[in-house]
Amino acid sequence: MIWVKNMKKFIDFDKYNKIFYDNLWLDDQNFAIKIPLYENSISKGNLKFDKFDLSKYTYLVAYD
Repeated sequence: MIWVKNMKKFIDFDKYNKIFYDNLWLDDQNFAIKIPLYENSISKGNLKFDKFDLSKYTYLVAYD
């Protein structure tokens, strides 16, 4: 079981695949749950668990 103490939310853009993601950043586990921001990609199973890589994604905004 994973306990999450610190979680942040942000939106980024994958410049190679041209997809915007809503992210749940889990500080303690050092990875993000990436949710595509358009409906068709979610139905295709494009939910990702990924280490955030600044060279791959363009950080746009953090929010609560």
